[in-house]
Amino acid sequence: MTAIKEETSTTTKLSAREKAAVTNEAARAIIAAEASSREAKTERLRLLRLQQEAVEAKAPPAKRKAGSKKDH
Repeated sequence: MTAIKEETSTTTKLSAREKAAVTNEAARAIIAAEASSREAKTERLRLLRLQQEAVEAKAPPAKRKAGSKKDH
């Protein structure tokens, strides 16, 4: 318990400018991580879409069955 008190009492208070710098760095790190995650997801989805389009282009279009026409 005394080790915790000593550790916290020896830390110095940050100035407002230092607090802002720490917050700014943390925010920029979060934004960069989100951007890279978003870009990876976009690339993955784009590749899946291209694969799906290639499969659909190879398959012949399904023929529709002629429905029976009933007179009302």
